[in-house]
Amino acid sequence: MKYLFFMLLSLNFMFASVFYAKLEPVQSYKVKAAVNGKVIYSNEEIEGKKANNTVVIKLDSFVDEIDLKQTQNKLKDIQTMIDIENKNYNRMKKVSSKSDFEKDAQRLKVINLQTTKADTLIKIANLKDSIKNKKLLEKDNYIYNINVKSGDYVTPGTLLYESKDLSQGKLTIFVPIADIESIKNKTIYLNDKKSNLKITKIYTVADSEHISSYKVEIYIPNVKKFSRLVKIEFK
Repeated sequence: MKYLFFMLLSLNFMFASVFYAKLEPVQSYKVKAAVNGKVIYSNEEIEGKKANNTVVIKLDSFVDEIDLKQTQNKLKDIQTMIDIENKNYNRMKKVSSKSDFEKDAQRLKVINLQTTKADTLIKIANLKDSIKNKKLLEKDNYIYNINVKSGDYVTPGTLLYESKDLSQGKLTIFVPIADIESIKNKTIYLNDKKSNLKITKIYTVADSEHISSYKVEIYIPNVKKFSRLVKIEFK
């Protein structure tokens, strides 16, 4: 394998417009836990298959769901209290015998309740977000690896699974900076066959490992077989 790598590297230097790259999915994702929780469902059957609006991982959200329901009920009660205290304040404003101190005290009741309402709305939003983050659903990506099993306890940052977008393929090569301009308008040949592909991206900052080269990406539609070595030539 090392011999092959150095042989391919030598070819790249000998022929500036010929490169080799492994055909990969256009995007790869590492899905990590956003919240704490116990894994109550791990869909091991979908591993190695393409999802279709499929639940991959589910964390226990029982307590959050109860808390959400009770907090939503509490919000209704707070709003009722605000309505009542607001009416009392509006009546009090019209009574000349009431002092400014009494009116201000009543107004403060309304303000405190409105503050409580705002805090409750924030709590509801956080609970909804937590519940959402405990049910990991994939629309149509390929599930490459599931890293947790039912019964595991995870914390934020724990790797749950990996997925890949197979809608396109991607070839990544590193082209010497001096050769970038010369390949931009050339025809791309893959495995010695002419294609109508164009360069998708050129990263015009030198790569951290290939310090004298720019990273170049070529996207390929309708890929049937990934992870194969492809010869790329610019003519």
